Amino acid sequence: MIRAGRLHVVRTLADIAVRQGIAVQTLLNSGRHLAEGFPAPLNAGRTRLYDGEQVDACLAGLPVPPLPVTDDDEDLLDRQEAAALRGMTAQRWDRRKLDPAVSEHVLLVGGVEHWPRRVVRDHTPTPRRHAGGGRPAGVGDQVPRDQLPALVAQLLDDDPALTAAGVTDRLGVHPDTAQDALTQCRAERMAEVMEQRGGTAAEAAAALGYPAGLIRRASVRAEAVLRSRRARSYLVAVAQVLHARGWMTTDSPPAVQYPEDDACVAVLVLDTPSAPAPALVWSERHGWRIAVSRRHPLGRGGAWLPPGPGVCHLATGTTPFPAVLVDALDSTDPLEGDQPPHPHRPRRRLVRV
Repeated sequence: MIRAGRLHVVRTLADIAVRQGIAVQTLLNSGRHLAEGFPAPLNAGRTRLYDGEQVDACLAGLPVPPLPVTDDDEDLLDRQEAAALRGMTAQRWDRRKLDPAVSEHVLLVGGVEHWPRRVVRDHTPTPRRHAGGGRPAGVGDQVPRDQLPALVAQLLDDDPALTAAGVTDRLGVHPDTAQDALTQCRAERMAEVMEQRGGTAAEAAAALGYPAGLIRRASVRAEAVLRSRRARSYLVAVAQVLHARGWMTTDSPPAVQYPEDDACVAVLVLDTPSAPAPALVWSERHGWRIAVSRRHPLGRGGAWLPPGPGVCHLATGTTPFPAVLVDALDSTDPLEGDQPPHPHRPRRRLVRV
């Protein structure tokens, strides 16, 4: 589990690889993360998460500090831990987590779903409602996605304690859609307060009248929104250079996205015939890579893909100079992964999709 107050130090294997200046596949092949003395992962799922302070100490040759052992209401439990706490199977928890009283508290950390201990422990299944509330079964969302943020903002103005279930009832959208829109709206407003007044996300939420029990996801997202605003000038500069190079028809900066609440990513579509690839993806944690699809540049879940055929990591660091990024892109064959093009073979172009 992720102990209370330690969310900010959680790391994935990809984060650890970046910290060591190597590709994640190199880390996996080396087995360093399996060596004796390396900190144990925080979870047992396929995507392993680690405590960053423990990893940093280990890599520096220092004693690995112990983690807290006392249970806290704000501990974050993954699927298996939540099921164990409730004394049920993981499959049964998969059904329980769909209840709005649980789903509005879910937090994605490194692509892994987590819930606060208090939510898992104290949850009582919501009684089934009679027909007439929310979105009818088999019917699509009743509000176009581009109109949803403004409508949710209006509802939040009227009711700071608004829940995802309330959005679903009033607007007729899927609970997941409602939760995402509500989290983003709260996060943007909290980030605005934090930017203007300083202070923590919790203090910003209190100033806005948001109940403490409904802001965990929004608090994490608000921190990411702040970081994305600081990165905007850099993304603007990159867009301008790519436009000047003739690979983008406009120099508009990309909109930052949050496939995980605690991470920012952005996509720059290279939409001219001379462009060497369909799109570029930027991650605040990992830097730049080529995307082979314009339609789905992030891939499933927005996970950072390891290098390989069709997946090229560009330049070094998370914010290389735009000119360095262009040089790296200009000298890389997307179909060859991170390997430079063969000196005696013509460079291949991707079919744009």
